[in-house]
Amino acid sequence: MATKAFAPAKINLTLHVTGQREDGYHLLDSLVVFADVGDQLKLTSGPGLSMAVQGEYAEGVPSDDRNLVWKAAEATGWSGHIELNKVLPHGAGIGGGSSDAAATLWALSGKGNEVPADLPLSLGADVPVCMAAKATRMQGIGDRLTPVNLPHLPAVLVNPGIPVPTGSVFKALAIRHNPAMPDIVPEFETPKDCAYWLRDQRNDLEIPAMGVAREIEFVLDELWMTSRALMARMSGSGSTCFALYPSMKAAHFAAYEIGAAHPEWWCRATQLN
Repeated sequence: MATKAFAPAKINLTLHVTGQREDGYHLLDSLVVFADVGDQLKLTSGPGLSMAVQGEYAEGVPSDDRNLVWKAAEATGWSGHIELNKVLPHGAGIGGGSSDAAATLWALSGKGNEVPADLPLSLGADVPVCMAAKATRMQGIGDRLTPVNLPHLPAVLVNPGIPVPTGSVFKALAIRHNPAMPDIVPEFETPKDCAYWLRDQRNDLEIPAMGVAREIEFVLDELWMTSRALMARMSGSGSTCFALYPSMKAAHFAAYEIGAAHPEWWCRATQLN
C-alpha cells in the first residue's frame, strides 16, 4: 500500500546570523513557520529504490541519489518507489528539498522504519526543523529547536523565478557575528501584533541575496505596496519573499494584485503557522 506525505514550504520569519564555527558552519537564530502549500510525495514499498519527479517545478530536480529524498530513504534502509510532485520552486529559500526529505522520514517512520536521531541534521540544517513542521525557534546550526506559540499568519509568498544558490549568498555576507533575537519571543494576540514585532527583527541574508539577484528588492517593493501589508521580508537565503496581512481576505486580495501585475511570478496566498 502506498503512503502519501505532505512537505510544506518553510518560511523564515527572521534569520539572524550570529556567528560561524571553525568548521565553517554558520550559527543562526531564526523564527521558522510553515505554509499550507507544499510538495506531495507518494511512497510505495517494493524491490530496489527508484524515484520519479513530476509537477510544475520538476525540471532540474534529480531523481537519483543526489536528491535529499533519495538520501533520506536510503539511510533508513527502505526500498521502493517514490513519486515527488514538485509544487515549490527550488533554490527559493523555502526549504523545498529539506521539507521533502523530512516528509519522507516521517512517512517511513510511520511504516515502522527506524530513523536514526542524527540523520535529519546530517541531511541538512533545515531538515530537523522541517521534521517539526510547526512554528519553531531554530538556533545553532539547526540543532537547537524550541517550539513557539504564534497566531495563524495570513501571508503571500512570491518568487520571481530566479534560483539563488545558498553558498553564493553566505559568501556575500559581510558580517557574520550579528545580534540574536530577544531571549523571549512574546505571545501575540493577532497577526498585526506579530508582524509589528517582526519588523524589528532581521534576515541578515537579505542584503547579500539582493547582490546575487536584484529581483528580490523589486519583489519586496511590490509586496510592501500591496493593500494592507503589515510587513515584508525575504525567506531563508532567497529568492522567495513574503508579506503578512491582518486576514486571509487581505492576503488573497494582495495575491490577486501581485498576480495581475506579474503573471510570470510564482505567487500564493497562504496561512503560516
